[in-house]
Amino acid sequence: MSDYETILYDVEGTRATITMNRPDNLNGITNAMMRELYDCLNVVARDDSVRVVLFTGSGRGFCPGVDLKASTSGEAQAPFSKACFHITSLLHEMPKVTVAGINGMCAGAGFGWACACDLRYATASATFNSAFLGVAISGDMAGPWLLPRIIGASKARELFFMPDKFKADEAERIGLVSKTFSDETFRDEVDAIVDRLSKAAPLAIGEMKRNFVNAENMPLRDYIELESERHSRTGASADSREAFHAFVEKREPQFQGR
Repeated sequence: MSDYETILYDVEGTRATITMNRPDNLNGITNAMMRELYDCLNVVARDDSVRVVLFTGSGRGFCPGVDLKASTSGEAQAPFSKACFHITSLLHEMPKVTVAGINGMCAGAGFGWACACDLRYATASATFNSAFLGVAISGDMAGPWLLPRIIGASKARELFFMPDKFKADEAERIGLVSKTFSDETFRDEVDAIVDRLSKAAPLAIGEMKRNFVNAENMPLRDYIELESERHSRTGASADSREAFHAFVEKREPQFQGR
């Protein structure tokens, strides 16, 4: 476990869990939380032992965006460091699979962070809201870059220009989340998904994540050249040979990351 004040950070084997931990405020964001998340995500991005990151909240909330009550006084009122806005970049681009476990209210910057993750799962009681226009600001955390890639440009604009709350079943219907689970089974279901991902071949899943990130910004022919090189390299790895042997021998593979 970590020594952070506003988040919890835990590594177990090849999986890491980052939990926003201000449950009395539904995990509303403060300057301290921004700094700690940015620091923690940089740590996990550099940790070669980690293959998958679960990003979630404690208590009844995922993250409702900035803690508006805290933002009226003291240190919390100061502008966020520009570097901290790259929490989004880290979640989206690090060579680990990032999973948003949306366990409650997900709005504002929290909404953007959820969109930055590779996979999103929600409790049946979770609610969503882009929220920014409701407080007369244009928005942050790259929602307009991320959300159209998930649900399409027109629907993404609607959710930002008309920031009404919507429920988990609607989030699943439009493809924002992959699946919803009952509140009672949510954490067990998400943990099972994260555990499965944590057992994947580390070289292959890391390069697969890089493929998706590169594909967002590269012409097709250039991308195919890069993809082919990675395919050949991972195909020649000891992990790939182990995967083939394990398949033939009907056993679980033991990957070494080489």
